[in-house]
Amino acid sequence: MTERLYLFPGVIEMNYQARRRMGVNVYLIDGGSEYVLIDVGFLDDLVGVLQLIRELKFNFSDCKMVLASHADVDHTQGLARAREVLKCQVAAHPKSVKAIEEGDEVFTYARIDAQNISIPMPRCKVDVVVNDGDKIKVGDRTLEVWSTPGHTAGQLAFRMGNLLFSGDNIFRDGCVGVIDAHHGSNIPDYIASLKRIRDSDVEFLLPSHGPIFRKDDALLDKTIARLESYTHMADFGTCAIDWPLMDQWEEELTRDKFEF
Repeated sequence: MTERLYLFPGVIEMNYQARRRMGVNVYLIDGGSEYVLIDVGFLDDLVGVLQLIRELKFNFSDCKMVLASHADVDHTQGLARAREVLKCQVAAHPKSVKAIEEGDEVFTYARIDAQNISIPMPRCKVDVVVNDGDKIKVGDRTLEVWSTPGHTAGQLAFRMGNLLFSGDNIFRDGCVGVIDAHHGSNIPDYIASLKRIRDSDVEFLLPSHGPIFRKDDALLDKTIARLESYTHMADFGTCAIDWPLMDQWEEELTRDKFEF
């Protein structure tokens, strides 16, 4: 048996457990009599995750559910296989269900033609739809569902005590999940989600990528300010709400004299 490395009571993260990068952060929430997984990663990574679960002496049959933090391929490509092997339910936000069940390669970033990226995206049935405020019982532990849209409309976070499994909302360096109109990103929603995280009394953020870190309000403020500037930048196309330069130019066109 491999010794279980709990980062917090009831929380195992597979990259930390393996002491190497295996892909997206996969969290196992141990409720004693049962457990859930938050995300499963790519199909190739799932092989290592399942092997670790065996080595840690968790029974596959005790897996209650896999929670999809959102529909992106790096989080969900292994979902169908995990559901098959673990014989458990899959849960997701309503706005992630269609992409997961249809294996939508574009919406999930599995196919990006301009960059010659093409990754198979197996379809997976979603058994349970979860919404903001829902409670998920895991043995003697409880996860509270947070809807935190912005990166995607279906992005979820999960609170357990002073911990927030924060998905792709923010990482330790202040970066955020990709913002892309084709992906369903929404910058004002993103800002609201980050403010919700900042204003909460959670102490630790457990993201979907990179290291766990203590919630830092100054870091969140800096990121929020950056995203607020994005709403007024042409860089972000239809994700921006306006482009002040165009209003400035319109005013200049009414002048008798042009100055360059």
